[in-house]
Parts: sequence; C-alpha cells; structure tokens
Amino acid sequence: MNKTAFITGASSGIGLATAQAFAALNINLILCGRRKDRLEEIQKELSKKVKVITLNFDVRNNQEVTHAIHSLPEEWKTIDILINNAGNAHGLSAIQDGAIEDWDAMIDGNVKGLLYVSKVVIPNMIKRQSGHIVNISSIAGKETYANGAVYCASKKAVEAISQGMRLDLTQHGIKVTNIAPGAVDTEFSLVRFKGDLEKAKKVYEGFHPLQAKDIADVIVYAVTAPAHVTIADLLIYPSAQAAPTTIYRK
Repeated sequence: MNKTAFITGASSGIGLATAQAFAALNINLILCGRRKDRLEEIQKELSKKVKVITLNFDVRNNQEVTHAIHSLPEEWKTIDILINNAGNAHGLSAIQDGAIEDWDAMIDGNVKGLLYVSKVVIPNMIKRQSGHIVNISSIAGKETYANGAVYCASKKAVEAISQGMRLDLTQHGIKVTNIAPGAVDTEFSLVRFKGDLEKAKKVYEGFHPLQAKDIADVIVYAVTAPAHVTIADLLIYPSAQAAPTTIYRK
C-alpha cells in the first residue's frame, strides 16, 4: 500500500475536503465519523481512486475509539498521517448562561476525542519512527471572544496539545502541525446554532468566507513538505477577516 491517512470527522466539511484532496494524491484513506451512511457514500466515491475503509464511532467515547482502531485489518494499521479534525461548537452564550451539556460536548469532542484517537495511533508511529499528525484548531484557540469562553478554551487546549505533541514526538521522527482556521463555511455554524439555518447563514453573509477546500489545500501543503521541513502552526483567515469577531462585510 501507499501512504495511509486517518481522518476523523470525515463525513463533511474540512474532513471530507481533505479526504478528496488526499485521494487525488493517491493517499489511501481511513475515514471516521458518526454518520455511517455518509461515510459509505464517500467511500463509494473515493474508492474509484484509492483504497478506502471506514470506521463508525464517536471520538468522545474512548471505548468506541479504541475498539474501532484496534479492529482495523493488519494491512491498515500502518497510519502515516493522522488528521484530528472531528470537533464541534455548541451554543453561543455568556458564561453564566451556558448549558452544561454544551460544555461537555465541546470539551469531550474537541479535547478528549483528539487525545483518545491520538493515544491509539501514536505508538505505531513511534515504533516506525515516522508519521505526521495534523490537529485542526481554530482562531478561537488563539484569541478568546465574548460568548465563546468554553469553545475557545477547548481550542486553546488543542493548541497546547499540539505544542506538547511536538515537544514529545519530534525525537521520534513524527511531525506535528497545528492548523487554525478563521471563518469557514461548513456545517460548523449550523451545529453551533442547533439546526437554525437562518442564524447559521447570517454568520457568512456579506463576505467571502473560507471554504473547506481552502483548509484541505493547506493540510496538503503541510503533509507534502520536504522531510526536513515541519509546518508547525498556521492561522488562516478569509481576506475579509482580521480577528475572530472583526469581519469586514459588504
């Protein structure tokens, strides 16, 4: 087999766009997510180009994560690239009004889920003294904004974990890249506003937001850099954005 990439949150958005970009590079794919039907559709599409296998689990459940990854056929257990993309934002409210279930969803998905997946994948990378981990953070991990304290905290944790991974894993030949997108037009806002399509649309009105493909292009750039080059940390804005809540709309 050629190189193999393991992508969480692969059923839509940045995860799907990255899978498509990797398939074009002849990188075999392990696609992970909660929506089994979507994963199967994507598998059917991309199997025309590369080998594809799917895993249906919730990154927030450590037992599901561990069982699913350990259940991979032997020929799929050599994972060259790990894309920790799965994550979520739930709600947009002042700290005193935040819902505990929203906080749990963000911390469990954005922080613990990333750790659970990495915990299972990293040992084999260390054994081979080779690998590349890409963690999808956010501008929210670099600057805190009002009504987003817990989401921002969860993404700051991703930033810290990325730095810590780099400190611990560079000696084992493993590259670690942290990618922090600004406003990307995906299902992100639809999830944040719990299915309210009108609210979600307003987030991206009046300017040209980033698209999932834009982030996938950056991921490809990072993982195809020469062996002696590590793209450690990247912040990507749409050209109309200057800060988390500063967007110049027409």
